[in-house]
Amino acid sequence: MKTSNFHTKGITILKLISAILILNIQLSNAARIKDIASIEGVSGVQLIGYGLVTGLNQTGDNQLTSFTVQSVANMLKRFGLTIPNINPRMKNVAAVMVTATIPTFSKKGMKFDVIVSSIGDATSLQGGVLLMTPLSTADGKIIGTAQGPLSVGGYDYRALGTRLGRNFVTSGRIPNGLIIEQEIGGEFIQNQILRINLKDPDFTTANNVAIAINALAGLANSATAIDATTVQVQLPAGLNQQQTMQAIANIESTNVTSDPVARVVINERTGTIVIGGNVQLLPAVIAHGGLEISIQRQIIVPQPAPFTIYPPRAYDYSIITTQEQINPAIPVNVVGATVQDIATALNLLQVRPRDLISIFQALKDAGVLMGELIIQ
Repeated sequence: MKTSNFHTKGITILKLISAILILNIQLSNAARIKDIASIEGVSGVQLIGYGLVTGLNQTGDNQLTSFTVQSVANMLKRFGLTIPNINPRMKNVAAVMVTATIPTFSKKGMKFDVIVSSIGDATSLQGGVLLMTPLSTADGKIIGTAQGPLSVGGYDYRALGTRLGRNFVTSGRIPNGLIIEQEIGGEFIQNQILRINLKDPDFTTANNVAIAINALAGLANSATAIDATTVQVQLPAGLNQQQTMQAIANIESTNVTSDPVARVVINERTGTIVIGGNVQLLPAVIAHGGLEISIQRQIIVPQPAPFTIYPPRAYDYSIITTQEQINPAIPVNVVGATVQDIATALNLLQVRPRDLISIFQALKDAGVLMGELIIQ
């Protein structure tokens, strides 16, 4: 029964792969430039800060965590309070790191989410509130402050040696917890030159981007592919601010044909397989079979003959059974067979989800898988 369920799951996964691949074949590979590339100089800014989370239900840092005690003492001094240095008890407070990534050109007063994570020995941040924490860039410039209640997205309850939990509760998020106090500038045009960087470097795609930009009105012969990542655009001289923004908007919304690398990505821990649409097979024959061996141990106690003095003794023996799954070999004879042909062949083999990993590894070793095999 379990074997049948595994086979059913494997067939279902292969049918899903087939449906997705058919849809991808029907759709064009065209994508907007803004979806596959970014403009140099507008990648965003990362912020970091150190703060305290209060209001925890006896799940904060231990009193032996010196930096938490020192942080609380320094904070209370600002309010004219002094705590004793001998054995302070503050189980409702946790020291945390606060991080955020904000886009370039963020203006004063805009709000963004922040991520809060414990750096001490706190067991849970559930129900905590982050006190006002300044966030700065790598060079120490303070950009804004973060504050507010945490959203943990899980739970962790412990009692009498029993624990019931879900997800991680030593980190959380504060929606709109960061308020920007300094504007984030950016320089993306220098000497009327705009540089576009592909998210996935590829020479073919970079050349296609340059060709598509050169076909736009007013931008003829302005784009050049510098390398597999960068396309340089020379904007016309004499454009005002509005015309420059319009030209950049036209470039971002232009459709180009991407040419991704043929890849098969396998995650052995989860059994997940993702196959790129450009993956092809040389003529090959695939055969798959499974052998299951079951060993059952049984104990018998034979009774002694009547009127004897021998006590009964227990004996154990094993029953070994085997079950072999035999599937016919499936040929893939079409030169340059697509992933659809691969999925159809494996579907006929009725393989289990994890057996697909071994099959793709064998195809790569045999030299018939035309693509990159990535094992995570």
